[in-house]
Amino acid sequence: MQIEISNLSKVYKENRGLLPVSLDVGKGELIAIIGHNGAGKSTLLKILANWHLPDTGNVLVDGINLKNRAAVVRKVGFVPEVPNLFDFFPVEYNLKLFARLFQVSYIRVEEILNDFNLLSFRNSKIQDLSKGLRQRVSIGRTLLADPPVLLFDEPTSGLDFEMTKEVYIMIRKFHSSGKTILFTSHRPEEIKTLATRVIMLHQGNVVYDGSPEKYFQSEIHERLYQ
Repeated sequence: MQIEISNLSKVYKENRGLLPVSLDVGKGELIAIIGHNGAGKSTLLKILANWHLPDTGNVLVDGINLKNRAAVVRKVGFVPEVPNLFDFFPVEYNLKLFARLFQVSYIRVEEILNDFNLLSFRNSKIQDLSKGLRQRVSIGRTLLADPPVLLFDEPTSGLDFEMTKEVYIMIRKFHSSGKTILFTSHRPEEIKTLATRVIMLHQGNVVYDGSPEKYFQSEIHERLYQ
């Protein structure tokens, strides 16, 4: 397994978060993490991205313990719902800052600018970009180190129809290249369009783990969403 999650938990003061969860994720899977607000979806991704420390449990990525932050940073890429970019600096400067962090060549920055159609925006400040363009920069930043595992937290939240389609195309492209992808979503059409596996969290627990087709026909879907 590419990702091994064992007894992982993170509980906040308001008793919301992630209760002990154990999961295995195989290489090349495209998994939708779903559930109501507060179910633990974003918490799970942020722990896998090393943004949050768990209360209990361990995670192995390609056999490397998540606690080895220096090694895992090149294994896991995270695209948060709100891009973690420096708004007052230009696109190119943002990418170069993260390139230094990931210890990759500035040549890779040029590749990202080209691959994500950002060449004409290289000198534009992040704060001056549309939400769709900020999301494109955020995804490009995540791909700088070419990590084998990608995490997307609500990747199309607030995007218009055209940019949503663009994100879908990018995710499918990353998946077809062999990357393992986990994404959170509230959108049924997004889950049906992208996911090969659905993991549903409810009050911090896994209550469904299986195919999208069976999920939408299941009693758990009807009980919680109908």
